[in-house]
Amino acid sequence: MIGTHELKRRDRYLNKLIGFQDTEPVKVITGIRRCGKSSLLKLMVAHLAETGVRPEQILEMNFESNDFRKMTADDVYAYVKGRAAPGERMYLFFDEIQRVEAWEDAVNALRVDLDCDIYVTGSNAYLLSSEYSTYLSGRCVEIKMLPLSFSEFLYFHGFEVRETRSALGGVRKRVYDREGEQYELREAFEAFMRFGGMPGLADVGLDQEKALAILDGIYSTVVVRDILERERRRGQRQITDPALLRKIIMFLADNIGSNVSMASIGNTLMNEGLLEDGKRRGAPSAHTVQAYVNALMESYFFYEIKRFDIKGKEYLRTLGKYYIVDIALRNYLLGYRNRDSGHALENVVYFELLRRGYDVAVGKIDNLEVDFVASSAGERLYIQVTESMSGGDVRKRELAPLQRIRDNYEKLVLSLDPGLESSYEGIKSENLIDWLLKE
Repeated sequence: MIGTHELKRRDRYLNKLIGFQDTEPVKVITGIRRCGKSSLLKLMVAHLAETGVRPEQILEMNFESNDFRKMTADDVYAYVKGRAAPGERMYLFFDEIQRVEAWEDAVNALRVDLDCDIYVTGSNAYLLSSEYSTYLSGRCVEIKMLPLSFSEFLYFHGFEVRETRSALGGVRKRVYDREGEQYELREAFEAFMRFGGMPGLADVGLDQEKALAILDGIYSTVVVRDILERERRRGQRQITDPALLRKIIMFLADNIGSNVSMASIGNTLMNEGLLEDGKRRGAPSAHTVQAYVNALMESYFFYEIKRFDIKGKEYLRTLGKYYIVDIALRNYLLGYRNRDSGHALENVVYFELLRRGYDVAVGKIDNLEVDFVASSAGERLYIQVTESMSGGDVRKRELAPLQRIRDNYEKLVLSLDPGLESSYEGIKSENLIDWLLKE
């Protein structure tokens, strides 16, 4: 078990938890496996200890551990009740609780019968499915956890960004490692685009072979335990074909940021031959493909982004897009490649916007598309993402949709090579890496 002294802080999430400490709702931390949920619970336990909560008041249970794995909801309730410090407030931490059948019964009973503050994690959105939400309606708060941002990646891997002044008075950023070696910021960003944001990779360093072994473990756990096994436990038989599941994962990973429909996935898979042995069969129905895609979204492997008609101010039912939760998982599945780096950059920007608390959609204006419409509490931001703004044709293409938008919200183009202009007719142009560091 990691000692708390070795835990690296994730203040964005820890501060949210602290903000809800000692409030009635059950704190539910969700996100893909190995994105740092267990460590966040440990950080919260350390915070409680630092603020005077005594060890007897804190109870931690990890349901992936053999000690608790075979427990029923009644066992969980009895275990906690038997260890509650009499007359004291208890802090209960339940890690990967979705493994317990009817776990919400135990949590709800403890909430009612004990003076307690409850924190749970789960690697599947089924944890907060409609049944559970109804059951604990208004009595839970969800904290959505993602893999590391670029800033967190630098911190976890021991890099520090320092600003230096050039002879001409400009400012440039350099990256220094623990030994004092210095690198260009772009090199560090390329490492992030290759190795991604899974916190576990920081323990093995930026080593391709070790990274692939960790990513393989995450992939297998999500697919086998969270999707195929859970399907069996729920007694549902919709997702029964591991080969089809893998094909759909590969298709979505290959098509991040592209408009896709369930029918187009099915047809593509049929044309490629669905089974490894090359047997031909009909395309899976759109309904079947949708069930598999839903399972991948429930396990936080892929995220769907809807389309928003900017003029009509409404969400559209037409083609959505999908992004993969961590770019390194895509590299693991498809091999690292540069040929569609534009979509990979979009993927990074999409998740950064989610981290910053925005609701994100793809924008449609007339027959043109805006990469992202990001909304938050009365604020709106229109964003285009491109590799470079230095070529005239690219500039024209990227600016055209933004120029058609007639409202006064901020419009921004993010690129690795913004050129010299910092704005075009009120549309800001910014270096994507600098924007990522402005958390």
